[in-house]
Amino acid sequence: TDLILIHSNKLNYTTLDNKHIARLIASGNTHTHTHYLVIQLNGKLSRGRYQLYTEFTGELADDLAGLYRSEYEEEGVRKIVATSQMHPTHARKTFPCFDEPAMKAVFYITLIHPIGTVALSNGNETGQFAVTQTKFEPTKKMSTYLLAIIVSDYTHLYIRIWGRRAAIEQGQGNYALNVTGPVLDFFQSYYNISYPLSKSDQIALPDFYFGAMENWGLVTYRETNLLYDPVTSSIRNKETTATIIAHELAHMWFGNLVTLRWWNEVWLNEGFASYVSYLGADHAEPTWNLILLDDVHRVFSVDALVSSHPLSSKEDSIILPDQISEQFDVISYSKVHRHQKDLMYYMTGYLNHFAYSNMIGNDLWQHLEMAVEANNVSLPHPVYDIMNRWVLQMGFPVVTIDTSTGKVSQKHFLLDPDYEWLIPVRWMKSGVVQRNIWWLMEKEVVNVDMKSGSSWVLANINVTGYYRVNYDLGNWERLLSQLIAEHQVIPVMNRAQLVDDAFNLARAQLVSTNLALRTTSYLLVETEYIPWQSALNNLDYYYLMLDRTEVYQPMQDYMKKLVTPLFLHFKNITSEWTHVPDRLTDQYNQVNAIRMACTTGVTECQKLTTTWFKQWMDRPQHNLIHPNLRSAVYCSAMAAGDEAEWEFGWSQLKNATVASEASKLMSALACTSLLCFHRYLSYTLNPAMIRKQDATSVITSVASNRVGQGLAWDFVREQWEYMFTQYGVGSFSFASMISGVTARFSTTAELQQLKEFEREHSAAGFGSATLALQQALERTTANINWLQQNKQEVLDWFNSQTGQEMH
Repeated sequence: TDLILIHSNKLNYTTLDNKHIARLIASGNTHTHTHYLVIQLNGKLSRGRYQLYTEFTGELADDLAGLYRSEYEEEGVRKIVATSQMHPTHARKTFPCFDEPAMKAVFYITLIHPIGTVALSNGNETGQFAVTQTKFEPTKKMSTYLLAIIVSDYTHLYIRIWGRRAAIEQGQGNYALNVTGPVLDFFQSYYNISYPLSKSDQIALPDFYFGAMENWGLVTYRETNLLYDPVTSSIRNKETTATIIAHELAHMWFGNLVTLRWWNEVWLNEGFASYVSYLGADHAEPTWNLILLDDVHRVFSVDALVSSHPLSSKEDSIILPDQISEQFDVISYSKVHRHQKDLMYYMTGYLNHFAYSNMIGNDLWQHLEMAVEANNVSLPHPVYDIMNRWVLQMGFPVVTIDTSTGKVSQKHFLLDPDYEWLIPVRWMKSGVVQRNIWWLMEKEVVNVDMKSGSSWVLANINVTGYYRVNYDLGNWERLLSQLIAEHQVIPVMNRAQLVDDAFNLARAQLVSTNLALRTTSYLLVETEYIPWQSALNNLDYYYLMLDRTEVYQPMQDYMKKLVTPLFLHFKNITSEWTHVPDRLTDQYNQVNAIRMACTTGVTECQKLTTTWFKQWMDRPQHNLIHPNLRSAVYCSAMAAGDEAEWEFGWSQLKNATVASEASKLMSALACTSLLCFHRYLSYTLNPAMIRKQDATSVITSVASNRVGQGLAWDFVREQWEYMFTQYGVGSFSFASMISGVTARFSTTAELQQLKEFEREHSAAGFGSATLALQQALERTTANINWLQQNKQEVLDWFNSQTGQEMH
């Protein structure tokens, strides 16, 4: 060859030379889209070993990518951390390298750093050769994206949880420390492979683009995800810390020890880690009984779109850095673990076989097939045949059961009806669980057992399968009657599923909207979190579509009627809000009760939250609002308050020393009905006011307020060019911003604006938001159609429910 191609981005070369044959090197330039440094040689290389020597500089920018700068203030002093985020394609911004996951290497790192700072990397320090020079042990053989380099004046706890000195001294790292040991122990035993490294460092950074990153031996986190303050953090913050630590530590084996070959199969890393993170966290906190339901419902909504994508794409369809970034979505993280569950027990041989190397999805199926045969497990088809139908095609099926004939059929939900899956169906009849898993393998089949007569049939028990279920109208009626008469007979996960399936089947016009709305009537007597959360998630869509129309008030009246008993239930079991409920799910549902009661106008709730907030304003050093309730209370008080409340919230945000508290205030400031939005939105372009990592969530919070939505959309349109070019990939989550500001779009005018936005900025492009923009266009079109078809029916139904007693 007379060319050398190596990845490089935003590096300036002062020397580009070859120590053996200097005349070889002629020139180098970097291609902006591919990030290739192209080195043109004077002649063709002959077979042999060459050494390329470069000297280069790069800017320690605050762009949250590669090696970057993070700033914070401690005791009035401005401090700087040099930290890194190499994943997925930013190692090349730190040094020239072959920046692809299949190209693994051993890294020898020495860092030169200022006196008084600590240097960290993946391996243990082997010594300081000068006050300012730290050398690290060679890493294991690994991919570039897992490398980490940090220089700070942080301090740490044993097992080494690192954070700002003040945060560690206040005990904010203690919970992470207590969880890490049990989680690592669990994974060592679960994988039956010892932890592969000599140390485990975890560090909380003030500025960080992702939630966390699994760098091998030096895991980086947003402060909100690692630090937990028992005084101000909520139980939700605590669960987040436990599950994210478990997710990242799961990667130490699955992802780091064994790595995907290319970014077209991100699910091999992320889907698995998402699933086992719940097992690890459950081991560390066994009383919580963690549930994966939120993940399932979230992925269902995206996977029903035409612009969804299969878990595995062709390698050559994912080439550019922006295409790689797009792969890290809810599909890759949450879809796969519905199917992995039954196959997880057989992972050890697979991990041992591919340790320190790379694999593709088919390697996994092969090893699972061997394990299935060795363990005499009975499956109706080979593993690859079952799994490839889920992995190589996007979307999921709806299984329809006609209990009058026993006919069971499947079709692709919302999309192309020609796909077929192999579906494990677990089911019950009138409360009695049927013993055998029944496999649906054809488009349509008759299962006589499912003819029900006067009984009801319920499929997908505890929602272990990744599919929706529809029934004949008679069976739906019997299920609704059962919910009203004695809802506990139906398992709690399935009560949530019935609501979620009905609403989504209605959106696909497979059942009536009326039927979907009727599934919520029984909530008058429901106190469990999961069904309530499912209903609120689905009614959120109704609010988005209808809260700027005449349907809004009747809907509010209905929701107020529905939530009042729940609000009184929690008032009762907490002895007038003086105690915290014991169960995790009750603590979560108490928040739902207060949030919904206040937003629908339950006077007692509004009086409660404004009183609590006023007490805090009177004594700013004494916030007596329980951490679990703060998000709901802050939001309610901001909505009811005026400028004084907003200014107080803003001053508390600026002075917050705990990241999770700052996050709660940041969301609540967008709940106001005042026109502080212009000012708040403008702060997102000033990192001194709102950190770059938080800018996107502030913009989407404003957009989620029906008063602020239009302003947020105008702001994004006006500032797109600036944000996209100045802030770039490492700062703004452009995909979630596009999804957030367009969520309410339901008119032809809004669709037109979206198309104009796409046309206007097509030259600059949309980067990692390209897919999100396509999904927004598709979703807006669907919303327009939904509104035309359903608005009157929904208005009539809500009016009928609030005009008379519900039954």
